[in-house]
Amino acid sequence: MIPDTPLAAVLLDLDGTLLDTAPDMARALNALLTEQQLAPLAFECIRPQVSNGANAVVRLGFPDADAARFEALRARFLDLYRARLVVDTRLFPGFEEVLAQLDAHRIPWGVITNKPRWLTEPLMQQLGLYQRAGCVLSGDSLPVRKPDPLPLLTAARQLQIEPARCLYLGDALRDMQAARAANMVALGAGFGYIGAHDDVKDWPVTAWIDEPLDLLAWVGLSRGASRRAPQART
Repeated sequence: MIPDTPLAAVLLDLDGTLLDTAPDMARALNALLTEQQLAPLAFECIRPQVSNGANAVVRLGFPDADAARFEALRARFLDLYRARLVVDTRLFPGFEEVLAQLDAHRIPWGVITNKPRWLTEPLMQQLGLYQRAGCVLSGDSLPVRKPDPLPLLTAARQLQIEPARCLYLGDALRDMQAARAANMVALGAGFGYIGAHDDVKDWPVTAWIDEPLDLLAWVGLSRGASRRAPQART
């Protein structure tokens, strides 16, 4: 299923794909629950909701909150999360080598997330990723967001790569829908925040990968290739 001609660009979802942000988002939710004199939730319960954003995480902790209370809780959750944005957040294991190889071989990569810019950019800056990325599009960078394909098409245009020569890696149905609609290779991140109730058999994936290093083959690289001399890519 890997194409004979290597793909030319790598586009990535953020939460649950490039970065393991669940520990810090779970900490913010449990801090909020504690403020509201409620018991904290188990990390294993929170993790699958992180890719669905702040609304899903807060709703998990406060399923019965009405609209007005929910909005106040959501605002407080975001304040708590922003205050401790990068405590335990890390690249998923293997991505350090993946990004090093992409950089060494001049293969452009970028991030397309539904996370708002005011969280996305400082998060990537604190981890030293923002300046390395060829493009970063957040949930409020454009009038629409995933599953609409426009953010992915915009990223391809910014990288000056045809969409059909790009792969998009994500861990949610909307990621795969956006990638397919943009005529990109849609890779599912099997290591991401996929819950037991996600009916992944119906997702329009091109293929699943079990770990970040598996995506290297799709751009014509192998593990450890960054030790070889860089090659220009067109």
